[in-house]
Amino acid sequence: MRPAEFTLEQIIEAGQELQAAGRNITGFALRQRVGGGNPSRLKQVWDEHVSSQSVTKAEPVAELPVEVAEEVAAVTKALTERLAALAVELNDKAVKAAERRVAEVIRTAGEQREQAERELADASQTVEDLETKLDEGKAAADALAGKLADMQAAAQAQAVELAQVRERLALAEQTAKAAAQEHATALAEAKRAAQEAAAERDDARTDLVKVQAKAEAAEATHQEQRKAAATEALRQAERYTAAQAERDEARKESASAREDAAKLRGQVETLQTQTGELMRALAARQNEKGKI
Repeated sequence: MRPAEFTLEQIIEAGQELQAAGRNITGFALRQRVGGGNPSRLKQVWDEHVSSQSVTKAEPVAELPVEVAEEVAAVTKALTERLAALAVELNDKAVKAAERRVAEVIRTAGEQREQAERELADASQTVEDLETKLDEGKAAADALAGKLADMQAAAQAQAVELAQVRERLALAEQTAKAAAQEHATALAEAKRAAQEAAAERDDARTDLVKVQAKAEAAEATHQEQRKAAATEALRQAERYTAAQAERDEARKESASAREDAAKLRGQVETLQTQTGELMRALAARQNEKGKI
């Protein structure tokens, strides 16, 4: 069993203080005075104390004389009537005060109800505004999601286009390298042909000198040998002329090969420049979309 938190003396003392202050002695008043406890137990302790005091004071007393008894009865009657009138007056005042208090409570409750209704209306409007903002936010989110999808699709398309451009650039570079190699081979071949033609020309000149020497030596001894030497010289001269023609043709082909190589290098440089500009433009577009 839980022990009592307050002693009987503390409870009785609290009741006596309330009684001295002219207050009604109730369980809650005792609880407030002692600072805690069960109101029922506190009231029970006080009632037992009052009962014990009543029993103690119930002692035999002497009867009043007739005159005093009649005077006491008259005073008691008058006092009873006065108390009854006072009770009626107090009751009327209490009823009116209660009515005023009820009216005040009703008025206050009405004001509070109106305030609550206004706050409810404000809350409803706030909820509607929030719902509107929520719908707008959802719409904006959907729009942003659509834009993001479009940007992703565009980025994918640009990536594919960039890959294609890179493939075309690689193919163009390979083609340019192959063409440059081919022209370099043709140029080397032309140089070799020119060198061979120059060697043949030098050989022809040497042969011509030898033939002329032989012709001059043979002219003194035999006319036929001179004639043969002249014929041989003419043949060598024709060979020399043919060699010079081949050399000139080789030079023309070499010059043409150089021009073709220069044109091809220009085309490759132009293609590289255009590719670089395209790469920078694509990078700039991706940066702009990344900022957005």
